[in-house]
Amino acid sequence: MASSPVFRFVLFIVFVALMQCCNFVEACLGGGSSPVGNAGHCAAAEGIVFSGVEAAVAEDPRMAASLLRLHFHDCFVNGCDASVLLDDTVDFVGEKTAGPNLNSLRGFEVIDAIKADVELACPDTVSCADILAVAARDAVALSGGPTWEVQMGRKDGLSANKQLANSNIPGPNSNVAGLISKFQNLGLSVKDMVALSGAHTIGHARCASFTSRLNVGSNAGNLVGDKDFLTSLQQLCSNPGASNVTLAQLDLVSPATFDNQYYMNLLSGEGLLASDQALVSEAGEARELVESYSEYPEAFFEDFVAAMVRMGSLSPAAGSGGEIRRDCRRVN
Repeated sequence: MASSPVFRFVLFIVFVALMQCCNFVEACLGGGSSPVGNAGHCAAAEGIVFSGVEAAVAEDPRMAASLLRLHFHDCFVNGCDASVLLDDTVDFVGEKTAGPNLNSLRGFEVIDAIKADVELACPDTVSCADILAVAARDAVALSGGPTWEVQMGRKDGLSANKQLANSNIPGPNSNVAGLISKFQNLGLSVKDMVALSGAHTIGHARCASFTSRLNVGSNAGNLVGDKDFLTSLQQLCSNPGASNVTLAQLDLVSPATFDNQYYMNLLSGEGLLASDQALVSEAGEARELVESYSEYPEAFFEDFVAAMVRMGSLSPAAGSGGEIRRDCRRVN
């Protein structure tokens, strides 16, 4: 007996639905080919990360800058391996208590929640390091900045290195030569350094990070070019006992929007950190890039994306090993 057109149509719909379901399961279980070797693939992962970042930023707008900073501080220590997320163990001291990170890094609980959701969808498939990279991208996009494709396939480190965190991560009082050196040590250029510094167009810094610039007459204080700006910072940070608590906006004009205002601020002498203002402290490539980005936001966005991709590709030292952690705070 010949089947009716309606029956054939229903069979077709069921077939398509089954194929889509199989593709989703295969993706979440790491089946099929992957452009990142044996890292596996999870079709749902990026959507889960975006939803987690979106909710966190909606609840606390500061979280956008915090998640971006987590990725930066991770990649500068033995490559992008999520070592920054590890808690201390009997075998090693983690990086959370290193000078650049203590009382400064935040957002760990956001990454924990995202990782838990990703594990439910695709167990043992997506690394914490990949989640950090995608979360940083989404934090920028949700703040009005550019977006880009994140290459997946990073492995999570088996240890952490507090000493390297103290030595590799640029400090808030760095001069331009020191900044260039730290970036070049990792294979990143002056252009990468100036573009990545533009991440300070969002977020805050503690008074402790820049109080050395507020002492009138000192070499550091002289870097504050705008007198009104200097006075406002002195008033904000007048209580020495609150230097690790009181926060100042890195960008006074548009602190929650990812734009090129940061570079305009530097040219007006309103860079919050000494390491920010140092970019225009002398003639050279760094200052020229600041001037260009202040005038052409599209150039900043383009170079920032390229620099984020390069930084996000920094790999751990050969022989370091790696895994896909089930819990970002500890090795399996």
